[in-house]
Amino acid sequence: MDFMLEEELVDLVTFCLQNPGSNVHEQERRITEIGRLLYADGGVDAMENFFHVVRNRVNGEIKKDPLPLRSLWNGITSEWQYYQH
Repeated sequence: MDFMLEEELVDLVTFCLQNPGSNVHEQERRITEIGRLLYADGGVDAMENFFHVVRNRVNGEIKKDPLPLRSLWNGITSEWQYYQH
């Protein structure tokens, strides 16, 4: 399951970063759902680890940093509070 979610999250994040002027609400909604699944499965540690892997892959593939998108997981738990820059 983790591999499939990782691939999906990489695709979603890449799309959002490459199409900043587009309507990406569905992609952002799914990114949030994936965060909820990760939290339910392994807590904040799972979210941190997963986002770290995705960040490295996206940076390597398209040279864009997905850090601002991690705020989409705000509200899943009080332990996860990131803000867009």
